[in-house]
Amino acid sequence: MSLDSVTTTIDDAISDFFDPVATTVGDIVFYTVPVGGTELPLIVAWLVIAGLVFTGWFGLIQARKLKLAFDVVRGKYDEEGSPGEVNHFQALTAAVSGTVGLGNIAGVAVAVSIGGPGATFWMILCGLLGMATKFVEVTLGVKYREEHTDGTVSGGPMHYLPKGLADRFGSGGARLGKVLAVLASVMILFFGLFGGNLFQTNQSYAQIASTFGGEGGFLASSAGAVLFGLVVAALVGLVLLGGIRSIASVTSRLVPAMAVMYIVACLIVILTNITAVPDAFGSIIEGAFQADGVAGGVIGALIVGFQRAAFSNEAGIGSAPIAHSAVKTKHPASEGLVALLEPFIDTVVICTMTALTIVIAAPASWDEARSGENIGGVTITSDAFETVLPWFPNLLTVAVLLFAFSTILTWGYYGLKAWTYLFGRSRTSELVFKSVWSVFVIAGSLLSLDSLISLADSALFLLSVFNIVGLYLLAPVVRRELNSFLEFVRRRNAGGPVAAGHAEDGPRATEAL
Repeated sequence: MSLDSVTTTIDDAISDFFDPVATTVGDIVFYTVPVGGTELPLIVAWLVIAGLVFTGWFGLIQARKLKLAFDVVRGKYDEEGSPGEVNHFQALTAAVSGTVGLGNIAGVAVAVSIGGPGATFWMILCGLLGMATKFVEVTLGVKYREEHTDGTVSGGPMHYLPKGLADRFGSGGARLGKVLAVLASVMILFFGLFGGNLFQTNQSYAQIASTFGGEGGFLASSAGAVLFGLVVAALVGLVLLGGIRSIASVTSRLVPAMAVMYIVACLIVILTNITAVPDAFGSIIEGAFQADGVAGGVIGALIVGFQRAAFSNEAGIGSAPIAHSAVKTKHPASEGLVALLEPFIDTVVICTMTALTIVIAAPASWDEARSGENIGGVTITSDAFETVLPWFPNLLTVAVLLFAFSTILTWGYYGLKAWTYLFGRSRTSELVFKSVWSVFVIAGSLLSLDSLISLADSALFLLSVFNIVGLYLLAPVVRRELNSFLEFVRRRNAGGPVAAGHAEDGPRATEAL
């Protein structure tokens, strides 16, 4: 029996077993209600409402403190001897690498095909709202992180939910937080293995085999798939062994390079079609408020745009605080401000550049997709670039590989923190996880496991329900941390003592800045 037939048999057997489970859970988590002639997933509304609430609660912080966030990233307010493992820039790139990926390339193309150009407008708005949610959850991640004797740290919803709820509500809050922490860890681990690892490997292998191998090439064979999986697993394993410092070292170089490369390619297409830019912006604005010919009209464009942004930047999911918690700082809110840049980079910049490129280039495949043809998102994006850059499909393959590799690295770290929370932080426990993670990389080049990946998506977004409830309950803690950091910034800028302000200094600090 050939390896191809074995993997097909395994795929079919697992799908047959898990399909009913994945369908049932997916129907619950992504339950929809009819709105304006289309269907609104309630989980998307849950995430968007959180963004609206926190935007109001913290007085449009994503606009008022944007400059301060950039100042923190470039190290203006760093302090010697701060606990943590990586600097602000490295923490940001490590977290961004977990969100910037295939969704920015393929998912956006699907969004503007289903929702029309107007979906871009709503996608940007949702990304801007998500900046406030990300600020809240990351501030809590750093506030309640666990500092180990070896200098490493662990953070995320599995830490701030039990500790934060215990701080505010006593023993009852501690018991609830413990249950939520275990559930959060299980969901993060499950999604990490299947969505953040196996799916990324599977899709990147499919892209490279299609571009460089062809149906009859070596890469398209089972032997080529195994070789690809082994190479990626070895690279991932080497980086994971070094922990967050090693991951951050790689992502701090890889993420900016990926982003610049991709944005430059977008700008080339846009500038080549510069005369079409005004019409493209016009169609985006018009489509946002007067959408015709798309499912649900204006409401359909809004829902698709919000859904793409919510799924892309993961604001409110609880994953990013795990990476950000490793930052070197004495002020939790400082990293919260850094984190609000993440949805801006992921959604407002990169997703929007993809959408603009497609709308401006208007490839034939996009028209076909809008008329109902089943066209893959990567194909539409690739065709848009190919209208100006005939060689771009090869570069897109490299971009897909880099995006997938960085995502596997970051989710490997997320998965490790969830694993050690559940099974302990011993050297043996960590080695077991890293071995399992590497095996899943290899399996990803051979197996698709669509039903398990669908189930993993459900688990990740179910996590947002518990996480955001915790964010609402702990928002007063975040306000105190923000006021304390703003007082520190005020004193530092004034050249006075730089000790952090107390909670009662908060209103004065907020007014001063």
